[in-house]
Amino acid sequence: MGSELVGILVGFARTLRNAGVQATGERVEAMVAAVDALDVTRPEDAYWAGRLTLCGEPDDLPVYDAAFAAYFGGRNPARPPASVPAKRRGVALFARDDPDGQGGEPGDDDLAVAASTAEVLRRRDLAVLSAAEREEVRRLVALLAPATAARPSRRHRPARGGAVDPPRTVRRMLRHLGEPARLARRERRDKPRRLVLLLDVSGSMAPYADSLLRFAHAAVRRRPTLTEAFTLGTRLTRVTRALRHRDPDGALRAAGEAIPDWHGGTRLADSLKAFLDRWGQRGTARGAVVVLFSDGWERGDPASLAAQMARLGRLAHRVVWVNPHRGKPGYEPLVAGMAAALPYLDDFVAGHSLAALEDLVRVISGAVRLRAATTTADERRAAERGRHKPSREAAGSHHDGGRAPSGGAR
Repeated sequence: MGSELVGILVGFARTLRNAGVQATGERVEAMVAAVDALDVTRPEDAYWAGRLTLCGEPDDLPVYDAAFAAYFGGRNPARPPASVPAKRRGVALFARDDPDGQGGEPGDDDLAVAASTAEVLRRRDLAVLSAAEREEVRRLVALLAPATAARPSRRHRPARGGAVDPPRTVRRMLRHLGEPARLARRERRDKPRRLVLLLDVSGSMAPYADSLLRFAHAAVRRRPTLTEAFTLGTRLTRVTRALRHRDPDGALRAAGEAIPDWHGGTRLADSLKAFLDRWGQRGTARGAVVVLFSDGWERGDPASLAAQMARLGRLAHRVVWVNPHRGKPGYEPLVAGMAAALPYLDDFVAGHSLAALEDLVRVISGAVRLRAATTTADERRAAERGRHKPSREAAGSHHDGGRAPSGGAR
């Protein structure tokens, strides 16, 4: 098997993993080995080889079908007829018209040609895509499944090990007339962190607004109750309800009707302050992963933006900034708004391509960290904790009963 075909199969497995299927390294190796052992020369054979090795449960099958159709040409695989022998069943995704009527089968080059477009589009800038390429990217963006990592909650559940559960232990003893009984154990429940998306829809972000809103739609559809989406421009607009539509095109139409400042100016500091005053401090941003999509252009005072970013950093668990220009050669964060916000970021991500959005999915899940080339937010918070530590100790020594200065739920 050629290295080009192996790269295509690994790229498809990566797309499937970003769509939420647990395509582990062992499963990918099994798929490559199956394709090599079967001497697959048709896309339909590769479809079944991947389906049998990469899918681990029934819920993976519709996701696999959609990912295979988007990656290898945009058509859904058809179910093979029952009369075809099982070992030769497949889906004719890439059948070509044969003018001679010979019905010739496509060779292994068809698989590379079909997938090459998706691989090239992964690195292409979203702002320079043609209409056909943009449609292909839309299908691949819809397969992304952004989700935050789980954290221990305050609620508990019964467990075989862990800390002693006093209420359940006492109730068990009462059922035995107070006689000592086996100790009941409990453990904390895991709860996903909230994901908050703040999207800049000003004129400078117009080439990327469609793809970023589709990314937000995929995130909202993944966890509707734990994901919030807002747009930033000259004012703040909540678009979570609009993005809950099942159809991506319908969701974007509803969001477009709800956004009054589409392709207008940029007042990041004012919009961010409105978010923090009305939503952030009331619980939406506390302990959440907050992702801002913006190029950093700010019409207001950069110092005001820095102050609002500091407030957001104290509330959120992590602050991620997605700037489409970061992925371009020679980029430096010289814009006043971007330079003001940079010290308060945990991760600084490029959002100019499909590959960059796939990296963003891993950043949101906590699998990777893409730090900015400056003092990180973690270092800044550690320094702040060091400065405030004597005052908290002094407050505790006086036993005044007051609470320590809150740094936000992290």
